[in-house]
Amino acid sequence: MPYVHEFGIVACIEKDKEYVHYEPEKYDCIIVDGDFLDELMSKDFGEKMHQLDTFAHNTNRPYKSLAYFGITLIPPSSHKQFLHIVSEANDEYKSEELEELMKKITEAIKGDKWMIHFGV
Repeated sequence: MPYVHEFGIVACIEKDKEYVHYEPEKYDCIIVDGDFLDELMSKDFGEKMHQLDTFAHNTNRPYKSLAYFGITLIPPSSHKQFLHIVSEANDEYKSEELEELMKKITEAIKGDKWMIHFGV
């Protein structure tokens, strides 16, 4: 299995559901290379991500940043901040993966939907 992080959109969040199953196809996930995300997280991008309000595995477990080894739920209230963080990183890296992630975040914003992140 490749070393990647995957980001998708949840059509309808279930408030008390424990999101524990790896189902990237269900959420139409895009892929970001794990080594690339590691590099980003070791820089200013990582510091900003640690301020992002998220949830680990369910909506009852507040978290900050991405659950590296698990599943992160990203609420609509955090999407604009998330998009800004990714956009700033892409200004420097000019990455196709970050472009795809920005499109996915924008899609979630337009639909007022939660996002899901599958860590390694």
